[in-house]
Amino acid sequence: MTVKRMDNVGIVVEDLDAAIEFFSELGLELEGRVPIEGDWADGVTGLHGMRVEIAMMRTPDGNSRLELSRFFAPAVVSDHRAAPVNSLGYLRVMFAVDDIDGTLARLGKLGAKLVGEVVQYQNVYRLCYIRGPEGILIGLAQELGQK
Repeated sequence: MTVKRMDNVGIVVEDLDAAIEFFSELGLELEGRVPIEGDWADGVTGLHGMRVEIAMMRTPDGNSRLELSRFFAPAVVSDHRAAPVNSLGYLRVMFAVDDIDGTLARLGKLGAKLVGEVVQYQNVYRLCYIRGPEGILIGLAQELGQK
């Protein structure tokens, strides 16, 4: 049996409202926002007494989702938001965009910072990394010849 699809990527944030605003500006749509707690949540995560609010964001094509989580309990135990690109473990989410320059201008108004520079990979992509809400590392890719 092979994987049918990837359902979502989860990111833990401190400011759920700011993260929703940022990813909405990027073009994702808020599907829903709900509190999560109880025995089933404790069981699946292994975190006893878990209380979290999640927001599920859907990409415009409807095929991918980003789950943003704000934990109230238990307390957050580590912070990887400022990790450099060569760190082990989860690092970034890459989004395909139509216009990388326009996207950077819009997200810059919400505090996004370019990590390095916008570069071109052969005649295929323009790429960059940005730090989004709370310093989360996000990749942007514009396929050349597509606009």
